[in-house]
Amino acid sequence: MRDPQHDPERRCIITGERGPKSGLIRLALGPDNRVAPDVRARAPGRGAWIGVDRPQLEDAIAKGKLKGALARAFKTAPIDVPDDLAAKVEAALERTALDRLGLEARAGTVLTGSDRIGETARAGRVFLLLHASDAGEDGNRRLDQALRVGLNAEGSGRTGLVISAGRAMLSQALGRENVVHIAVTDRHAAERIQQAIDRWHHFIGRHIPDALAQTAPGVHGDAAHVDTKGPGLSE
Repeated sequence: MRDPQHDPERRCIITGERGPKSGLIRLALGPDNRVAPDVRARAPGRGAWIGVDRPQLEDAIAKGKLKGALARAFKTAPIDVPDDLAAKVEAALERTALDRLGLEARAGTVLTGSDRIGETARAGRVFLLLHASDAGEDGNRRLDQALRVGLNAEGSGRTGLVISAGRAMLSQALGRENVVHIAVTDRHAAERIQQAIDRWHHFIGRHIPDALAQTAPGVHGDAAHVDTKGPGLSE
C-alpha cells in the first residue's frame, strides 16, 4: 500500500478541493503557452492539478473557468486551452493504464488464459482479476467463482473488474494473442495497475469499487481512494 505520508496532496484548480497527488491529473504549460495533459507528471516546468471527471472538465472549458484558473495558477497570459483537451486527457489516461499492464506483463507478474488464471485463482494467488469489456459473461462468471474460492469468499459476490478496453486493446498492450482475462499475481503490481485504471475510470465516469479489496484480502490500491470531487494545485 502507498504510504499516505509519501503521497502529497494537491489542490484542484477547478473545485478548490484537495486530494492525493497520485489520484489527480497534472496539466502542463508548454513554451508556447499551450496546455497539455501530463498524466505521468514528468513534464518540466510548472504544472496545475485537476481532479474532476471528463464532463466536469468539458464544462469548465466551455465556461472559461479552466482558462481563468490556469491563468491564476501560472500567473501568465494568454493561455491556449485546446478544445479537445478533455479527449487528450482521456487518451493519455487510457494509454498510461495499458502501458502499465504491458510493463507488468513483461515483468512476469501477469497471467493470461482462462485455464491458467482459473487454477491460480483457486489457489488464492490472484491479487487482481481483470476482464475485457467484450469478454463473455460465462467466462467472467467462471473466473469470478474461481477467485472467490481462492479467497475463501464464496457467497460474497466478489468479482473481477471489467476494464474499459476490449480484447484487441488488451492483446496489443500485453503483446499477446486474444487477451480476454488478466490475472495479476504480485501484490505491488496489482496496486500499480489498480491505481492507473482507477484514475482512467474515474475520469470517464466509471466509479469502480476497490477491486483490490475484492480480489485479495489486505490489498488496497491507493487509486481506489481517489477524491471524486476533485483536487490540483499549481506547483
